[in-house]
Amino acid sequence: MSSTTRCPRCGNEVRADFFVCAFCGKRLRIERIENFSFFKRIETEWTTPDRWYTILLWLFIKPNKAFWSINHRRKSAPGYFILLFNALLFGVMGIAYFSHFNIQDIPPLDFRIFIYNLVIFLAFFIFGFAYFFIFGFILIWLFTKGANYAVGFSEKLESFFGGSEREEYSEAEMSVFSIYKGGTLHQQQAFKYKMMFCSFAPFLLINLIEIIIILAGFPTVPINVLGLFNPTIFSQIFNSSTWTVLHFIDAVTIAIWIPILVALSIRELSNSSTTRVLLSSLIIGILVAVIFFFLRPTF
Repeated sequence: MSSTTRCPRCGNEVRADFFVCAFCGKRLRIERIENFSFFKRIETEWTTPDRWYTILLWLFIKPNKAFWSINHRRKSAPGYFILLFNALLFGVMGIAYFSHFNIQDIPPLDFRIFIYNLVIFLAFFIFGFAYFFIFGFILIWLFTKGANYAVGFSEKLESFFGGSEREEYSEAEMSVFSIYKGGTLHQQQAFKYKMMFCSFAPFLLINLIEIIIILAGFPTVPINVLGLFNPTIFSQIFNSSTWTVLHFIDAVTIAIWIPILVALSIRELSNSSTTRVLLSSLIIGILVAVIFFFLRPTF
């Protein structure tokens, strides 16, 4: 059992390594980085869960508030919705890619064009869903490993939400001054993946930007689908300098933007140091961006 301290506002005993009271939300320790509004911990009383689209907006403009709100009702985290929306955008991206292949032997308004676009959308949607699902789980696993070294992330989750050493709290045992709705320990499960998948919200905006870049940046090449297939038609697309722009945008997102959001989600889940979690997440994000994008054939 870890050592405890008493919250000066609500009077409940909490772990000594907590940065925020898990019962009333009062900040117990303040780090320098939290002087920046982007990383400031929210202390206002939580009342009701916000709509998923409100959370989605906050993930872009007030991510600290977004993860603070999610942490009070982790079961409702929109992480898997974000995964689905990214896959849908990946399907649209596939259509954007293939819009640069000008089919010579089929009229533009022919029904077969619609079928081709539908097949392309479905293929890219399925691939995108598998890609973001697998890549997301791998990244979450890596970020979790980094957070374990930085703040003992997994040990804290085990203590809070599972295992024989779990600290149980009943409403009757809490101080009468507790703001019970503002607490976070009354939840029975961590829902770690649902919450941490919210960190991939930036890809929604990035995918939209990349769709526009693809439509404007790639050259258009002629293609005959009813005749002999000429594999050299792809060379103009794959040799385009537009790929460098796309890879750079993805690399910056994975190296900086995603780690910042992951750090905010981990600190809320584990009630840990913002600085230590942020440093570990940035290091892992930069390494993944470098390794992953140097291995791409179009880099």
